[in-house]
Amino acid sequence: MAEAPIEVSDRILTLPNILSIARLFGVPLFLWLVLVPEWDGWALVVLMVSGFTDWLDGKLARTLNQASKLGAILDPVADRLYILAVVVGLALRDIIPWWLAVLLPLRDVFLFSLVPFLRTRGYSALPVHFLGKAATASLLYAFPLLLLGDGPGRLATLADVFGWAFAIWGTGLYWWAGFLYAYQVSQLLRIPRRVLDGPV
Repeated sequence: MAEAPIEVSDRILTLPNILSIARLFGVPLFLWLVLVPEWDGWALVVLMVSGFTDWLDGKLARTLNQASKLGAILDPVADRLYILAVVVGLALRDIIPWWLAVLLPLRDVFLFSLVPFLRTRGYSALPVHFLGKAATASLLYAFPLLLLGDGPGRLATLADVFGWAFAIWGTGLYWWAGFLYAYQVSQLLRIPRRVLDGPV
């Protein structure tokens, strides 16, 4: 039996949205923990809490029927800001090279440049597909492992190896998903505007 479609509302004050806003407040907290006192353990806790609330807000939105337009914006924005904060923080700590810290945000700049073309066809964004979610998940696994790997001992070495595996795979998927989004935009631009608008 097919699931009923999820209704998307204009509500702002919902439990999933509160969790997403709380995630956003964790971004500067993470940067401060990594760069100022260098409390990596607490920084890892912030990342783990962020990952859990990322899953929880989506679960609650479906379970409580509280999906909203604001939530659809906040969730990916929080993901992007965490990725940006982590790569900048880790690059400043010399845990990852700067080319990687530039390569990941560059993909988001590339996608942002496509938004004006989408708007000519009545869209503000494309729906997130599985490949994009898998890429984000891989990167959000990679960074805590790389942070954990910045130290001595076998556990740190193991974390570093798995962290780089997730980072390389996630970066590849991240850009692949970006090219797929670009392809979707190019396909939309091939459709005449009058066809999208429907009969007058």
